[in-house]
Amino acid sequence: MTIDIKKCTLEDLRKLQEISYETFDETFKDQNSPENMNAYLERSFNLKQLEKELNNISSEFFFVYFNNEIAGYLKINTNDAQSEEMGDESLEIERIYIRSKFQKHGLGKYLLNKALEIAMERIKKKIWLGVWEKNENAIAFYKKMGFVQTGAHSFFMGDEEQIDFIMTKTLI
Repeated sequence: MTIDIKKCTLEDLRKLQEISYETFDETFKDQNSPENMNAYLERSFNLKQLEKELNNISSEFFFVYFNNEIAGYLKINTNDAQSEEMGDESLEIERIYIRSKFQKHGLGKYLLNKALEIAMERIKKKIWLGVWEKNENAIAFYKKMGFVQTGAHSFFMGDEEQIDFIMTKTLI
């Protein structure tokens, strides 16, 4: 069993789109209408949008490989790329997804630790993320990893407004 992390580049654009669609769909399709899922997937994971995000110097994507196969990915944001105004002393985990067939291998923790490592290297005081209030497994995982709920914000799945809990971990 080998686990590796690789930073994504523009050359990875189509692979990033494929895993973004797949993991988001696997995670949320059973709790949302097909129309809202399709609207979100088309808006958030079209090639132009992903290329824009990859080109943003304040955002980074990483693939996690399990036995040389892409198993999931991580997206982090700093500075003005953060989806909420949290300041320059914060790092956001915007996306952390593992393909269903690779879950239960500790890969989510592996990616989370990568984000924590980057935050500490950059001397960030806190790391934060938004997680859907109904995603109980993810909330339990983040709590286990030392995150606490510090707020909430709206998240739109197509035309449906949902609530994401903001969870934060203080580093310094």
